Amino acid sequence: MDKNSAIGMGLIAILILVYSIFFMKGPEEQPAQKAAKTTTSISAAPAKQNPTLDSVANAQRVAQLGAFGALATGQNQAVSLENQVLRLTLGSQGGKVEEVELKNYKTWDKKPLVLFDKETSQQEFSFQTKEGRTVRLSDLFFQPSAVSNVTLNNKPAKSVTFTAQVAAGQTIEQVYTLQEDSYEVGYQLNFRGMENLVAQQPVLLTWTDQLKRLEKDLKQNRSHSTINYFTADESFDNLSASATETETEKLEEPVKWVANKQNFFTAAIIAQNSFANAEITSAINESDTTQIKTLTSKLTISAQDVLSGKAHFTYFFGPNDYDVLKNVSEGFDRNLELGWGIFSYVNKYLIIPAFDFLEDFVPSYGIIIILLVLYIKLILSPLTYKSYISMAKMKVLKPEIDAIKEKNDGDMQKTQAETMSLYSKMGVNPMSGCIPMLLQMPILFAMFNFFPNSIELRQEPFLWAHDLSTYDVFAMLPFTIPFYGNHVSMFTLLMTASTILYTWSNNQVSTVQGPMKFYSYLMPVIFMFVLNSFPAGLSFYYFVSNIVTFGQQALIRYFVDETKIRKNLEEYQEKNKGKEPKGGFQKRLQEAMKVAAEQDAKRKKGTK
Repeated sequence: MDKNSAIGMGLIAILILVYSIFFMKGPEEQPAQKAAKTTTSISAAPAKQNPTLDSVANAQRVAQLGAFGALATGQNQAVSLENQVLRLTLGSQGGKVEEVELKNYKTWDKKPLVLFDKETSQQEFSFQTKEGRTVRLSDLFFQPSAVSNVTLNNKPAKSVTFTAQVAAGQTIEQVYTLQEDSYEVGYQLNFRGMENLVAQQPVLLTWTDQLKRLEKDLKQNRSHSTINYFTADESFDNLSASATETETEKLEEPVKWVANKQNFFTAAIIAQNSFANAEITSAINESDTTQIKTLTSKLTISAQDVLSGKAHFTYFFGPNDYDVLKNVSEGFDRNLELGWGIFSYVNKYLIIPAFDFLEDFVPSYGIIIILLVLYIKLILSPLTYKSYISMAKMKVLKPEIDAIKEKNDGDMQKTQAETMSLYSKMGVNPMSGCIPMLLQMPILFAMFNFFPNSIELRQEPFLWAHDLSTYDVFAMLPFTIPFYGNHVSMFTLLMTASTILYTWSNNQVSTVQGPMKFYSYLMPVIFMFVLNSFPAGLSFYYFVSNIVTFGQQALIRYFVDETKIRKNLEEYQEKNKGKEPKGGFQKRLQEAMKVAAEQDAKRKKGTK
């Protein structure tokens, strides 16, 4: 590893360390989650009742609802909509979603994955009457229709309608439609014939979602959970996922969709047109180990849309799988954290297609990671070769460089200037070893985002790792080491050892000496602390990548003739003797070093 390569790797290490501290929180062992409550039956009455008090409360509720008072009493009935991937429970009280179960997934403790239930998620639609009353749909009892088979977008679907008859010709309808093999639920809210009852004020949807704990790594799950939103002018944004205090944001512009996003799953509502505006809030109770965060969205819906039958929406309850999200709505795939800018494109168009292809043929995700490494290394092999040749050129010039150092006796600026002059005469570009490494950085950082957010690795075992989407625990420590944790990740240790081996191999052909050489061995230790609490799949990828790279270096070294390289450099020097060096970055760098050396010499002379 030459000096420039070492500096490049140092910058990468610092960037990853800063990124991990501020954006990728480590794990935290917590007590087991309480069993999730599910219910699909008619809600039970309290064990003890006072008929007189109940009658008074009912009378007050009826009076408060005015023309809607007749709908204030009834019995909650559960209706189920189900397809191959989703089980949806709807309640006739309010006609709202009460429970969502993702049938193909389990929680970290192997229980059915109930994304939310009526105790942890409340969706409240409220509107104003012309009498000045506020009516909530949850105060009203609806009559559910039988579940019917319909066709939606030329595909079979199931539908149920909840109807509340206010008066003759005046009804509130809520229609839910679930398509086969889909995580999307169509929803329509219609106020039919109610222009004389409902004020021309926006309908307000308040959705409070207490995110259930679905993953083992509670702290990381929290650091990946937030509210994402997409505005009508195609702008994506979110609340800070790393915030530890309550955060609220008011959105005055129209909003297309709002999503309660967790590490691997998302619950969202998407407007066919748009919500007029929104207010979103994220709150956290760190002492509660059964819940991640409480997310609240207040969304305003045009009353005219509701009265004219144009209030159409789509719920999404599903996994953060790129192949699923990209087909939901514009910008919806942003709920999967693939990195920003070029890192996102590398994941979308290079990593994910290869991963999906390998999934079709290879049953083991550990083997898929190995094949993915070979695929990436094949793509990067020209850069690897170029980097090695650059280091080999500088190695054969080591005798001349040592002579320059000895002649200048510790004068670093003069040594660097003369070394650059030597490189220029011999036709060696020292940056050619660093640039290939920098060109590989997009893939390095793309992987840094891909593995922690890849639902494909969730609960997939390999060797001693029970779940490649979280850290592997080879041994638990009776104490906590700062910045390291209270567990030992074997994949991280293997990655560290292989990085040290790879560094040692590079140093055999590099000219790095002194502190820079020491730092090249220190970096793997820094990575060990950073990645000990990261997904096992990421550490395993880096381990395999190091081993393959080490093999590449050994193969290249076997075929590269350093004597021939020396001869080519001498021929270049002889051919260009007496010629001015060509312009470019290297010439400007050489001139800058020369000027700096002259100024330093003058300064030293003036102080004598």
